[in-house]
Amino acid sequence: MARKRVAVLISGRGSNMQALVEAAKDKDYPAEIVLVVSNRPDAAGIAYAREAGIAATIVDHTDYSKDREGFERALHSVLTSSGIEIVCLAGFMRLLTPWFVKKWEGRMLNIHPALLPEFKGLDTHARALAAGAKTHGATVHFVSADMDAGPIICQGAVPMLEGDNETTLAARVLAVEHKIYPLALKWLAEGSLRVTDGHCSVRGTTIPDGIIVPAAAS
Repeated sequence: MARKRVAVLISGRGSNMQALVEAAKDKDYPAEIVLVVSNRPDAAGIAYAREAGIAATIVDHTDYSKDREGFERALHSVLTSSGIEIVCLAGFMRLLTPWFVKKWEGRMLNIHPALLPEFKGLDTHARALAAGAKTHGATVHFVSADMDAGPIICQGAVPMLEGDNETTLAARVLAVEHKIYPLALKWLAEGSLRVTDGHCSVRGTTIPDGIIVPAAAS
């Protein structure tokens, strides 16, 4: 079976992009990272991608002023002209319009540094600490028109430790992100995911220890 062609959208250093690139180096991995796109010309992840031999380009949102759909049409054109089959958001700091989400429905993933549906949006680690949460973590989900609200594919949790601050907590959560994002992309690329009535399930594959698949627990 041909490997799925994947684009990763970034706005910064793209550490999760790097985790996906590393996973895809395995010849048995069902996806290949063939394109990295940034909406910011100064994104450090662009240099990493190019050094790794991956095509990298910039679609600068500031070139489109307040024309969000114009920006997204340009982005969509770049993706389709490269034969992209799956899109992964990795620190891509743009809210996408329903038009773009519909174009990539069921083929676009995002990773969020919290155990959704808790702590949608920004500053998740600070908010988890302020709320006195006992556990925290990360979630990979399909992208929907509503922010951080698409069907959850999998999650990974970490305990909140005495003396934790934003920096220590973020570091532990990031390690979880680098584990679950390549796994979720693998499942999508190999056809192991099914979405029914807004809920995702994993079929025909082994779920590693420590990985939370919400649909499997219901």
